[in-house]
Amino acid sequence: MAVSANRLELLQIADAVAREKSIDKGIVIDAMADAIQKAARSRYGQETNIRADINPKTGEMKLQRLMEVVETVEEYAREISLDEARRRNPDAQIGDFIAEQLPPLEFGRIAAQSAKQVIVQKVREAERDRQYEEYRDRVGEIINGTVKRVEYGNVIVDLGRGEAIIRRDELIPRESFKYGDRIRAYVYDVRREQRGPQIFLSRTHPQFMAKLFTMEVPEIYDGIIEIKSVARDPGSRAKIAVISRDSSIDPVGACVGMRGSRVQAVVGELQGEKIDIIPWNDSAASFIVNALQPAEVAKVVLDEESERIEVVVPDDQLSLAIGRRGQNVRLASQLTGWDIDILTEQEESERRQKEFVERSNLFMEALNVDEMVGQVLASEGFTSIEEVAYVDQDEISSIDGFDDDTAVEIQTRARNYIEQIEADLDAKRKALGVADELREIPGFTTAMMVAVGEDGVKTIEDFAGYAADDLIGWKERKDGETKMMPGVFSAQQLSRVDAEQMVLFARLKAGWISEEDMAAEQAVLEDNAEEDNDA
Repeated sequence: MAVSANRLELLQIADAVAREKSIDKGIVIDAMADAIQKAARSRYGQETNIRADINPKTGEMKLQRLMEVVETVEEYAREISLDEARRRNPDAQIGDFIAEQLPPLEFGRIAAQSAKQVIVQKVREAERDRQYEEYRDRVGEIINGTVKRVEYGNVIVDLGRGEAIIRRDELIPRESFKYGDRIRAYVYDVRREQRGPQIFLSRTHPQFMAKLFTMEVPEIYDGIIEIKSVARDPGSRAKIAVISRDSSIDPVGACVGMRGSRVQAVVGELQGEKIDIIPWNDSAASFIVNALQPAEVAKVVLDEESERIEVVVPDDQLSLAIGRRGQNVRLASQLTGWDIDILTEQEESERRQKEFVERSNLFMEALNVDEMVGQVLASEGFTSIEEVAYVDQDEISSIDGFDDDTAVEIQTRARNYIEQIEADLDAKRKALGVADELREIPGFTTAMMVAVGEDGVKTIEDFAGYAADDLIGWKERKDGETKMMPGVFSAQQLSRVDAEQMVLFARLKAGWISEEDMAAEQAVLEDNAEEDNDA
């Protein structure tokens, strides 16, 4: 039995579907036209080029067969000769299309079912596109929803115009939800996948806490107070660093609120998570001292090259500084971006004594001097034989108990020792088969030649294949801790800029890049170095 719909019903159906799915009415009408085209091809032949048009205002439907004008007809269902086309339209040219009106299509049961599937598919795709575009722009926001169901620990959230998921590892430990519960979470990712857009929410993301503070503290929302960094151990403890752009406003006090009202609102949402609010500071040392609160810090020593800091605390403050299971120091490290080593005053004293003994023994052995002279040099701050050999002679002769003759003798012995070490290294370099051409690289030492030789590199072309990380090492984050992986030149303490310059020079000599390429790369390196210094 044939079924037909009048024009009014067609427009009413399109309007109803568009409102229900929150998509444009034109998309629904286009889907209907596609469905009619598919049904028409089933009737007139799949090879036929058919176009269906539905007037969005009147609902009038036109069905046409398009024939391409060609010199020689090969496909009679899709093509028409120029002579035949000009009988219908005198202005027809090769490549034009001649439209032939077809009678209205009466849908049979199978054709109607097929058309319905096409419409449903098109509408579903449009709905997915609308949902993706809507939520893609909301990444980084807090969103409210209702728990729809819980599957294997993952919470499916109904957002009203879509669904989202909070995976089990993005939920705060020990919190549970059931059907119908209201839930608030942070949108951290929206992906277009085969089964439709996937909206991923999190309650453990550091920015979830930052956004909660933005909602609770008007000064943050207005931009007077800025959240510089956040570190969380979800459900247990967190640290947040804040700074005020207005000297009359205390950033910590504003975030805490009257009698703790503001911070307690955030704590309540985070299931009782303890929050330390830390004043941010331009000085890395001061900021790290603040971040380790409530522990007291006696002294800090920074190593800016490797972004490590050594913190010395009183013996009775060690457990407080480290925290339960290392929580306090771990969060402070995440907050500041520095690797933090914590020592007690006693441990630091023992380590310094050990370093003093090692340096004294080095001077005694290398310079062939007695224990007293070795200890004097170590106590004066000398750390290496090179420093003793090439420092200004007056710096040695001015030491109590030393004179000019003693200084000359010590420096002579130091230089002889360095020359002997250099000779030994050069012999080892030759045994490894490392080419002399590597000396052309600015700053390249014999010790470096031995290091690359032991790594299997023998020529400039071999060296050109290195990246800077291969030479100076790189950082890897495992189990919440940042570990420094060693590079070929880790013992030489080479800077990243110098390592990159060496690799660029080697690539130029090997013919991998041109002078212009190298100049452009060096300009980028200099810009990056300036940005790092400014930061």
